[in-house]
Amino acid sequence: MNIFKIIGGLLVAFGLVDMIGSFTGLDVWGEWIGVELPEAIWSFTAYIEMGIGYFLLKLGSNDSEETSQ
Repeated sequence: MNIFKIIGGLLVAFGLVDMIGSFTGLDVWGEWIGVELPEAIWSFTAYIEMGIGYFLLKLGSNDSEETSQ
């Protein structure tokens, strides 16, 4: 399995936990990691994480298609 797929999948999963946690009042960045983010960034972190994760997943799947041909 490609490293981009693994990291991308982990980022998408982390983004989902961050999104669900924000609806339930859990601050993943502040409570788990210990990083206090500005309010303007904090409300979009889940989307940023999932976007980067999706990009890495697609990047990893493109690499495996090119090497198999």
